[in-house]
Amino acid sequence: MKRLVLASAIAASVSVAGCATDQYGGGYQYDSQGRRVATGAAIGGVTGAVVGAVVPGINPVTGAVVGAVLGGVAGAVIKGRQYYRDTRGYCYYVDQYGNPIYDYNVRC
Repeated sequence: MKRLVLASAIAASVSVAGCATDQYGGGYQYDSQGRRVATGAAIGGVTGAVVGAVVPGINPVTGAVVGAVLGGVAGAVIKGRQYYRDTRGYCYYVDQYGNPIYDYNVRC
């Protein structure tokens, strides 16, 4: 059980999200791919550990590791919108015409 907790903590702590200036010269760009990878790895690790604990013949630690790897890959492949933060702290994405579209329900 101690290994399961350690493997889950490692999978959940893989956070590679970062910020940089956006294309308009101000504010911050949110790295959503890093967050998707970390979220996918955390969800995959927990799911793999549960499957490993329930299914006979599969070690929970092995299930957590395999689930974290597969979840991280799935998180990297599945794409969403690229959000940016303006100088006032509001989040927006850029549509196909280059116009900023503000979304006040998203935290970035």
